[in-house]
Amino acid sequence: MRITMKEFAEVAFHSGSVFTGTGQPIKGLAVLVNDGRISALVPEELLGAYTGSNTQLVDLHGALLSPGFQDSHIHPAGGGTELLQCNLSRTENAEEAVATIAAYAAANPGVAWIQGAGWSMDHFAGGAPLASLIDAVVPDRPVSLASRDHHSMWVNSTALQAAGIDANTPDPADGRIERLEDYSPAGTLHEGAMGLIEEHAPATTAELIIAGLARAQEELISQGITGWQDAMVGAGIGIPDAKDAYFAMINDGKLKVRVRGSLWWQRDQGLEQLDGLIASRTEADALGLPERFNLGTVKIMVDGIAENFTASMIEPYRDKCGHQTNNNGLSFISAENLAAYVIALDAAGFQVHFHALGDAAVRDALDAVAAARAANGPSSNRHHLAHLQVVSEADTGRFTELDAVANLQPLWACHEDQLDELTLPFMPESAQDRQYPFGDLVACGARLAAGSDWPVSSADPIAGAHIAVNRIAPEIQSVPLGGEKQCLDLSAIWAAYTSGTAYVNHREDITGSIAPGYFADFVVVTPNPFDGPVEKIHESRVVSTWIDGECVYQASNVTAQQGFKKP
Repeated sequence: MRITMKEFAEVAFHSGSVFTGTGQPIKGLAVLVNDGRISALVPEELLGAYTGSNTQLVDLHGALLSPGFQDSHIHPAGGGTELLQCNLSRTENAEEAVATIAAYAAANPGVAWIQGAGWSMDHFAGGAPLASLIDAVVPDRPVSLASRDHHSMWVNSTALQAAGIDANTPDPADGRIERLEDYSPAGTLHEGAMGLIEEHAPATTAELIIAGLARAQEELISQGITGWQDAMVGAGIGIPDAKDAYFAMINDGKLKVRVRGSLWWQRDQGLEQLDGLIASRTEADALGLPERFNLGTVKIMVDGIAENFTASMIEPYRDKCGHQTNNNGLSFISAENLAAYVIALDAAGFQVHFHALGDAAVRDALDAVAAARAANGPSSNRHHLAHLQVVSEADTGRFTELDAVANLQPLWACHEDQLDELTLPFMPESAQDRQYPFGDLVACGARLAAGSDWPVSSADPIAGAHIAVNRIAPEIQSVPLGGEKQCLDLSAIWAAYTSGTAYVNHREDITGSIAPGYFADFVVVTPNPFDGPVEKIHESRVVSTWIDGECVYQASNVTAQQGFKKP
């Protein structure tokens, strides 16, 4: 893109380091902005020739200027809505979770059915909280609370009664009901079994979804995130459909970030839903804002998660005594059908965003991409596989061969209670050392994007970068998960959060890098994480976030310490 330089820059960033989108940050550069785009990068000693009395000079004081972060797999409407409901995401144990539920119920006596999310499986024995815990504090109205990963739901007895779930209720084909010894429901439902409750719970109102999406945008911008791929636009697994909320925010001029939406593939349907997906994409295109919003992706959930033994594995899970079981997890879509669906979606010009956590699911997804290439020829759709907890060594090189992007959620790639207590003891031996094999993927030449799966886990890209580089949580005495060979360089994970996700979102020519002609979407981070020891990456903080050359967030506490000034 050709940029016509005005006499002087409207905004000029100087006296820091510039991460341009790849490689190491560069010192001694000033970044100039006009009309919401980057107009030039010039040596700092020449800055005076490009600035005038009306130029907004931003002294970085040694901080890092980076392209704004982009999250490659996130659920903003769900996360924002949960912040407005019974939010358990900050609780540290079962007692705090119950106390939070009790406090919410007391503060909201008019809410007939309490809904929310955010509890952690590792806070409860076997990862399955009991209905009786909620019954003790809220016995008189239904309560249904999704786990932080939205693959399980905790309910009280009143909710079970309202849904007609009892000892005679069979498990659905794609889910499981936790049972007591008498086979009555215990209070936790996994995967498709959550739908038994959702059919009876009040639907989330349009007003709440819009409010939640707006709250999410505010929260994510404060973490330096200027764009994302919404991993589920459509109703499913307890997360509200955000399509109309996006349209409402666009029509009201309130959507600031750049979004690519993944339309949800209903796994109980087949190719008959393709026409509806195309219609939704066309509806979004009619807005005429491709640089801000589109619905060019379809999300297919191939399997579940390892903690409740629904991630699809090549070898079966083990029981609590270490013996092999007959359970290989769940494949929500057969390999044959998955290939047929991806061939059709690819031919229709859709990008496919796979949830693939177990090694069998990863293999099925890669096989489906291979089938699409064989049927349709190479495409520019940029299909990508998210989560990748276990990837067979035989499949790591296939990402490059198939031009499939590895969509990482780095914050999960370390030893922590949920992994060490609810996952690793039950994993087959072959998967023990292959948890989140980021280093192997890079060694095989895979292209990376990075995201959070928020509200499953924190959306903070700096926290994610710390784990990707160290594979150890801050302040924890441990060893790197999978060994040091799985640790990434900081520049590699920083690129995944910027230019890598921009590539997945088909916006790498206008975002994700700092270069002339690109949108002036930035994050300022201090201290510069590239300057210190890798063990301290997590100590860096977002100073400010910029979109279209305008400051949309400024952290007052960090500003005071660093002397950041906005004239």
